[in-house]
Amino acid sequence: MSENSSNAQLARGLGFRESVSIVVGTIIGTGIFMKTAVMSQTVGSPLMVLLAWLLGGALSLAGALTYAELGSLFPKAGGEFTYLRETYGGLTGFLYGWMRFWIGSPGSIAAYAVGAATFLSPLYGGFSDQTLTTLSILFIVIFSAVNCLNVTWGGRVQVVMTALKVLMIGVIVFGCFFLSGGSTAGFAAPHDWSWLGWSAFGSATIAALWAYDGWNNLPMASGEVHEAQKTVPRALVVGTIVILLIYGAINVAYFFALPFGEILTASSPSTKGAMPVATKAAQTFLGTGGILFLSIAFVVSALGAMNGSILTAARVPYAMAKEKLFFNKLSYVSPKTQSPIVAIIVQGIWSCVLAASGSFDQLTDYVVFGSWVFYAMCAGAVIVLRVRHPELKRAYRVPGYPVVPVVFILVALALLGNTLLTSPRESGIGLLIIGFGVPVYYLAFRKGSLAAQRDSK
Repeated sequence: MSENSSNAQLARGLGFRESVSIVVGTIIGTGIFMKTAVMSQTVGSPLMVLLAWLLGGALSLAGALTYAELGSLFPKAGGEFTYLRETYGGLTGFLYGWMRFWIGSPGSIAAYAVGAATFLSPLYGGFSDQTLTTLSILFIVIFSAVNCLNVTWGGRVQVVMTALKVLMIGVIVFGCFFLSGGSTAGFAAPHDWSWLGWSAFGSATIAALWAYDGWNNLPMASGEVHEAQKTVPRALVVGTIVILLIYGAINVAYFFALPFGEILTASSPSTKGAMPVATKAAQTFLGTGGILFLSIAFVVSALGAMNGSILTAARVPYAMAKEKLFFNKLSYVSPKTQSPIVAIIVQGIWSCVLAASGSFDQLTDYVVFGSWVFYAMCAGAVIVLRVRHPELKRAYRVPGYPVVPVVFILVALALLGNTLLTSPRESGIGLLIIGFGVPVYYLAFRKGSLAAQRDSK
C-alpha cells in the first residue's frame, strides 16, 4: 500500500488574516534590526541607505505583484515549483525544488533557529556552543510539531507571532521619534560620494533584499488558502505594502534617534564589542533595558519567521512528490490533521542537521544567486503564459503589465551580474549545487513525471 493511499487532501484552513501574517511574519526576521549598519558602512550616506531600502522594497513589491497573477492562475501547493513547471517544464521546476529542499528552506530554518538561540543567550549569561545547538534543534522540533497539526494551528501561531513583532517594532519607532531626544541631524551627515558606481550601491541593495526576502513564501501554501485565487494575490500585495511601511518607518527612526557615526559602528551580535543598530536606537529611550527589550524582540522575530518558513516550505517537496518529481512518501497527507506531515518531518530533520553542523550560513550564501535566477524566471513566466495561454482565467492581473514584470526581470539581472562580479566563487558553487540536480532528474524522476503528465490528460 502506498504512503499516500489514504487519499487525504490538504485543508484550506488559511484565511486572509493568516495569509497576510505569513507574508509579513516570514519577511520580518532579523535583517531589519541590523542590516542598516552594514548598508551604511557600504555606501557612507544616510540618503543612499534609504534609497537602497526603497529600491529593495520597490523590487520586492514588483515581485509580489507579479507572483500575485501566477498565484491566481495556479492556486495550489508548491508556489514557484508549480509556476516554473507549468511554464518551462519538469526539469526547471525540479531544479528549483531541489535547491529549496536541500539548502534554501532548511538552511533558512536552521539560521532562524540558531539566531533565536543566540539572541536568547545574553538573557541567561551566555550559552555554551553545545547548549546553543541543543536549543536551536529544540526550536525546530517544537515548531515542526506544531505545523504537523492542522494548518489552522500553524496559521494561528503565525498571526500571534507576527502581531508581537509588529508591536515591538512599533514601540521602537514611537520611542525613537518621541522619547529618544533625537533630531534630523542624523540625516545631514556629510555624503561620502565614494559610493558612486553600481557595485557598492548594488551590494547595499542586496543587503536590503535579504531583509525583504520571504514575500514569495505564501504561494507555496496556496493549496491550503481559502479562496486562493483571490486571497493569495490580495495577501501578497497587502502584506508587501505593510512591510514597505514598517521598514521605511523604522529606518527613518534609526537615523532620527542616532548620529550617523553611531550607526556606522553598529553591527551584528556576533561582532565583538558592537551591537545591532536597533539595540542602540532602543537604548536612547529605554537605557540599558533596551538590550533586554531587543533581545526578546530578536527571539520573537526569528521564531516567527522560522514558523512561517516551516509552514510554507514543506509544501514544495510535497507538491514535487505529487507530480512524481520527488520521493513519493513526501506526498503523504495525514488523514487526521490534513497536513503533509512526512514532508514537514523530513524538512525538520534536515534543518536540525544543518543547525548542528553550523554550515547553514555558507550554504545559503551559495544559493542566493540561484534563487534570484528562479525569481527572474517566475516573473518571465507571467509574460510567457500571457502569450502562450491568453485564454486562461486570471482572477488577478499584474497592474502596469508588461512594465512591472519586465522591470523586475531587468533589475534582478543587474543584481545577478553584480553578484557574479562581487562573489564569483559563491555564485559558481551555487550554480554547481543546482546543476547537480540535472543528472538526478534524468536518472530518477523524469520518467515518473512524464507518466504522471500522461495520466492527468
